[in-house]
Amino acid sequence: MNFRALNLAAALLAIATTTATAQDKAAPSAQAAANKPITVNGKPIPKARLEFIVKQRAAQGQPDNEQVRRTLLDNLINQELLSQEAERKGFSKSPDIQIQIDLSRQAALARAVVEDYLKAHPVREDAIKSQYEVVKAQRGDKEYRARHILVETEATAKELIDKLKKGEKFEDLAKQSKDPGSKDRGGDLDWASAGNYVKPFADALSKLDKGKLTDAPVQSQFGWHVIRLDDVRSTPFPPFDQVKQQIQNALQDQEVQKLVGELRAKAKIE
Repeated sequence: MNFRALNLAAALLAIATTTATAQDKAAPSAQAAANKPITVNGKPIPKARLEFIVKQRAAQGQPDNEQVRRTLLDNLINQELLSQEAERKGFSKSPDIQIQIDLSRQAALARAVVEDYLKAHPVREDAIKSQYEVVKAQRGDKEYRARHILVETEATAKELIDKLKKGEKFEDLAKQSKDPGSKDRGGDLDWASAGNYVKPFADALSKLDKGKLTDAPVQSQFGWHVIRLDDVRSTPFPPFDQVKQQIQNALQDQEVQKLVGELRAKAKIE
């Protein structure tokens, strides 16, 4: 469901909630819905539709009770009324609406395939713990507040180092940097772990003392860097239980990408 659809669902839920009292006599209760199908202008709302929404909410830890079911049922009635009005006005024949319906159907089918694949290829606890240790090692236990100036040639970088050693301000010279994200901030890269940077940069940064400048330019695939370490602080890595779900989600994404890669390899795409 896209952002607009989520907004619509929220709006419908709000309408159902605020009008529930007024509808007490007009709309059947959720208990009644369990006994027979609810109809709106003669068109039934399948009981399975309400149960599906309840199941989806329960999977997210949300409650299931008579009041919740009544609100959800009122929401379905509102959606049916709006849908019927859209049909009456001929919106269902709109090419744009047809595309949206097709995309929603396609997304539902894609989710079903992904869920089925992840059931057959679950991310196991030991894999999550192993990835946790990898990320923890990459992150390290320190964060660095660094500045850099990125230039095209080693000669230019050496000239900048000489100027800095003679007392020129790093912030002023940083205006020459090729890095658009930091040049207007005096080269400031904010706080980050060494693992956030490419290896040559990270290696040079981790060897610097606080307040010191690299004696020689550092080359990476982006060019030549002049680096200064402004500050360093300890940052203990979060405990496993705190980031377990995040790591599991990332590993599941990798599994899905593997599935997509296999399907693309077998597909005829012209």
